[in-house]
Amino acid sequence: MVAPITLAKNKAMEMALLPSVANRHGLIAGATGTGKTVTLQRLAHGFSSIGVPVFMADVKGDLSGIAAAGALSPKLEERLKKLELPTPAFAACPTVFWDFYGENGHPIRTTISELGPLLISRILDLNDTQEGVLNIVFRLADEKGLLLLDLKDLKAMLQYAAENAAELQKTYGNISSASVGAIQRGLLNLETQGGDRFLGEPALDVMEFLRTDASGQGVVNLLSAEKLFRTPKLYSTFLLWMLSELFENLPEAGDLEKPKLVFFFDEAHLLFKEAPPVLLERIEQMVRLIRSKGVGVYFISQSPGDIPDAVLAQLGNRVQHALRAFTPKDKKLVKTVADTMRPNPNLDTEKAVLEMGVGEAVVSLLDEQGTPGVVERGFVLPPASRIGPLSPEERKKLISASAFAGKYDKAVDRESAYERLAGKPAAQPTSPPATPAPEQPAPAKGGIVSTIGAVLNTHTGKTARSQTVGEVLLKTTARTVGNQIGRELVRGILGTLMGGGGGRRR
Repeated sequence: MVAPITLAKNKAMEMALLPSVANRHGLIAGATGTGKTVTLQRLAHGFSSIGVPVFMADVKGDLSGIAAAGALSPKLEERLKKLELPTPAFAACPTVFWDFYGENGHPIRTTISELGPLLISRILDLNDTQEGVLNIVFRLADEKGLLLLDLKDLKAMLQYAAENAAELQKTYGNISSASVGAIQRGLLNLETQGGDRFLGEPALDVMEFLRTDASGQGVVNLLSAEKLFRTPKLYSTFLLWMLSELFENLPEAGDLEKPKLVFFFDEAHLLFKEAPPVLLERIEQMVRLIRSKGVGVYFISQSPGDIPDAVLAQLGNRVQHALRAFTPKDKKLVKTVADTMRPNPNLDTEKAVLEMGVGEAVVSLLDEQGTPGVVERGFVLPPASRIGPLSPEERKKLISASAFAGKYDKAVDRESAYERLAGKPAAQPTSPPATPAPEQPAPAKGGIVSTIGAVLNTHTGKTARSQTVGEVLLKTTARTVGNQIGRELVRGILGTLMGGGGGRRR
């Protein structure tokens, strides 16, 4: 049995999270300045110490200290004395730094095809008509065998669709110049925000996140998001893409003694803000199903009211810091928070939520059967790692010593839609420095995309996560599979390709 992660304590008891139910997801909520960041770091360090890899975004720049051992300060000493706790065994977590812009960590990239039309529409804030045109462009690229890898590929396809709109509308419907223009303006805005650095190759393999170090500790994957967070829609969509990639690539795992990965989604309200109903439905479905793949998702937000009820109902482990009620609406929210936790006859939860100090929380965690425990009030314990950021020199040293140094640093530009439509040769790929590739986790066996992709692919000399035409087609197809008809369609394609005559075994 894996040891529980002790999270908080009061005079009577300790509150500990059981790893076997950690994939039932969770919520860390509370007003600004009440201690959510320390709670997040405590949990992340706890997961790492039991061999569970972690992914989390650092939106304020104060989580990088998890990569260094803590130290006893006068403030911490006072806290430990108040809680009657021994001095912790200070230790660092093995940490890999990532950065959307490639400035404070290893670059993260994906291709236009992997991101898909739904998420691109969200980033660009397109209306239904414009999203429809974007779907046509993706469909055209698939049918013509054109790779959509970076922004210039999508721009080239949009121009092609606009120039041939009269002919294409006979098959696909109206492609108005106004809609194409709106998408092009959105892409220009995305480019000015640095989105062009994110879109391209080599594309990140999200299975890189599922790593432990030589001692068995889970690696903490820390995304430097201070700059990315200034464009909230891009930030939230980017994290949603990573979560969807994990969902798509991981096999079913069943009940595990501990998660394969824990994903912390800070400032979670941005994920749901102004999201269209179809996207909310997919998020809800993904959160519900991804736990069976061994992934725990923990949302961090100021208020539980920021999370849709359908998603909130799936967050079994709750840590609620103080809320401030200055309006009738605030008071109603505090009452709702108290009512959604399993009552404790010895604790007035509503009153506690209003009067708690910094570092205090009311906590309700799942038991072995997955039943919410009664709510308890306690002090969150300090992490064994440093509270506060690393110095720039410390961060730079860790990045240069990382196993990923050089692997994703250099962008690769190969022949894709832009070159094919313009009749230009592809730029010569810039190979990254030769470095030993870190050991890869075993790939998921039997996945639809990987299996059909292997049948369609005609060569193997690919750069990291480079896609062939077959893979691009299947990525787009798989992203549309959200119901039984869609799943049967893909199974039918698989049966035909494998010579099964279209038959399917149930």
